[in-house]
Amino acid sequence: MSISHTIEEISQRIEQAMPESLREGKQEFEKAVRQAVSNGFSRMDLVTREEFDVQTQVLARTRAKLEALEQRVTDLEKQLDGRHRPSEPEEGDIAT
Repeated sequence: MSISHTIEEISQRIEQAMPESLREGKQEFEKAVRQAVSNGFSRMDLVTREEFDVQTQVLARTRAKLEALEQRVTDLEKQLDGRHRPSEPEEGDIAT
């Protein structure tokens, strides 16, 4: 749903809730409501559903890559640990 469609829907709901006597200046009122709602939306940091969905997909791919890299680091650390086991401290050596 686009923002302009949402603004139109809100303005129609407000107009329907108004008493008949106030509907006389309908065009002026609609313009004022659209402007007020539009100003309200413009102050918000909104994104479209499409933008949100794209970013969700990017995040999922990034998360999968991060998990794969974390696993690779863990595997490499295990390999290094197996190759470079510290020797037992000899007598007189200070253990840290």
